[in-house]
Amino acid sequence: MSNSASYAGDIEVEAAWKALAEDPKAILVDVRTHAEWSYVGVPLLDRSDRDVLLVEWLSYPDMNVHVDFAEKLLAELEMRNVTKDSPIYFLCRSGVRSRHAAIEMTPRWEGPCYNVASGFEGDLDDALHRSGSNGWKHAGLPWRQF
Repeated sequence: MSNSASYAGDIEVEAAWKALAEDPKAILVDVRTHAEWSYVGVPLLDRSDRDVLLVEWLSYPDMNVHVDFAEKLLAELEMRNVTKDSPIYFLCRSGVRSRHAAIEMTPRWEGPCYNVASGFEGDLDDALHRSGSNGWKHAGLPWRQF
């Protein structure tokens, strides 16, 4: 875990997977772009009755932060009747955007907001490829492509 007081901290994918599996109130929010969801894939949770929320932090191609990110996410959570004390786990490609999203949501949400540190694809490896050293896909966690 991170020692930052601005959000609940960083958590590795395996620990996030375990927490999501053990806590039915826990929510996974993928903050990557529509293009990433479509071409790279999206994480799946262990039960068919649980969805991963897909809410962009940045818009492709200009890659500007959505000024209404928090409002969109709060509306999605309310629509799904998510209790305000539920933990939220934010995921992006490598853990950078999701950290910003966790920080953004912390003052707006009663439950803890975590950053899934190595993200969906993980860090670049020595060959400058992703998914080879860490991340959701590298850990063998469930995912699918559209």
